[in-house]
Amino acid sequence: MIVISGAVLGAVIGGYTAYKRSGNRLDIAQYAAGYALAFVVVGLIVTVMIDRILSA
Repeated sequence: MIVISGAVLGAVIGGYTAYKRSGNRLDIAQYAAGYALAFVVVGLIVTVMIDRILSA
């Protein structure tokens, strides 16, 4: 669940960042995808850390 919400949040933040910098549609899509991937990686690391802590 953390990974999916991270992807959505990253896409929204990335799209807004590109829009704020006056990017065209492709810029907005690229920023959204890049931020989404970065947030997915962070969410995956957090999920693994939580799983390891709770299963110890």
